[in-house]
Amino acid sequence: MGVTGVSDQAVGTWPGRVRAALLRSRQRCAEFGRDPVAAFRRNVEQLPFDYPPSIIISVDLAVLVVAVAAAVQRHDYFPTVLPIVAVLLTYAFGPLYAFLGVMPRPLLLGLLAMSAEALFLAQPVAGDFAPFVLVAAAGEVAAIAPKRVSVPVTLAMMLQLVAFDLIGHMPEGLPTYLVGVAFGWMAGLMLQYQRRFLYQERGYQKIRAAQAADEERRRIAREVHDVIAHSLSVTLLHLTAARHALQTDRDVDEAVEALTDAERLGRQAMADIRRTVGLLDARPGKMVPEPGVEDIEDLVGDFVRAGLDVRYECDGDLGVVSPAVGLALYRIGQESLANVVKHGHGASAAVRLAVDATEVTLTVENRLPAGLPAQRGAGMGVTGMRQRAELLGGRMTVGPFDEGWAVRAGIPLAPGRSGSSCPLLPGIVHGDSTTAREGS
Repeated sequence: MGVTGVSDQAVGTWPGRVRAALLRSRQRCAEFGRDPVAAFRRNVEQLPFDYPPSIIISVDLAVLVVAVAAAVQRHDYFPTVLPIVAVLLTYAFGPLYAFLGVMPRPLLLGLLAMSAEALFLAQPVAGDFAPFVLVAAAGEVAAIAPKRVSVPVTLAMMLQLVAFDLIGHMPEGLPTYLVGVAFGWMAGLMLQYQRRFLYQERGYQKIRAAQAADEERRRIAREVHDVIAHSLSVTLLHLTAARHALQTDRDVDEAVEALTDAERLGRQAMADIRRTVGLLDARPGKMVPEPGVEDIEDLVGDFVRAGLDVRYECDGDLGVVSPAVGLALYRIGQESLANVVKHGHGASAAVRLAVDATEVTLTVENRLPAGLPAQRGAGMGVTGMRQRAELLGGRMTVGPFDEGWAVRAGIPLAPGRSGSSCPLLPGIVHGDSTTAREGS
């Protein structure tokens, strides 16, 4: 049995379809009797035209008001029922759809409007409101039908007015009424274009949302990659130092110190990973400051304490570097030093940070030991570093030079407040070529 009480087999026959339609109409009438307002809004929302219910209701009310006004103008013709029939034809689609489920079709809508107009103009009056029924009908047809349908329907409406004018049943002002019908068609066409552009904008928003989600995933992947690469590289250096201390010198204190540093970096890496992965959570999390350009010195210090031969030089005022640029340079330096540990075993490195009036430049060079070839990387690390620089309008070059391998990133300065210049910490020398490892 179907929902209407008619078997599915019976519905396939013509009498069965009639009975099913009658049962649906009875159900619609019962729903309308129980709650007219809710039933009316539900019927309007189920229309396939995707216009807000307020617009549909407003247009229907406007057509009804015009039709009633045109009928009242013909009070001298009473008791003839032509104006009343014309009003019923003008607003026939409301009951037809609400009670019978007849979907409003453009051609049928235009035919009913022209039939109602013919009944009105059969009893002409001065200053007639009846032609405005065609104005509203032309707008409705243009709003729901393609131009190949709405244009002929609108021309037919205009020809109808001209025909009644020729037989003397039109009041004065035919050109005004014709222009009004044309403007009604234009208003409906504008509504249709607006709806079409709305669909396009919704599609563009979905595309932009997908692109933003992809970019956010790539950003989080870069962050996790950089944090893990740096932490594991330095941790492995500390573990190597601890193993050498125990195997060669039997120096337990030095081994414990190296393991303590490894544990500290491991805990820091876990905290960074939790913070980065926490960006995927919709819930608000604890705000933790991102590393900046001032933290590059501490980054170099971690590698120095882990046993990497690395120098750090700084020139310029770090206070003019924005947080976004500082984070990008920190991550680039982090990944570069991690690659030194990974690809250049036993290599020495130099980190130079220079700030001038227009940009800040970070250079990381590692001079490879004799006989060790430079390894060209094309993995996620190099791609991530290049993306960081380019997203901020900068540039980055990666490749071999005479004595080893070099990474150079230049990013334009963003407006920022002035602050202190490069600080001086023990064990890392600025402005000269003293090896930072001497203090370790």
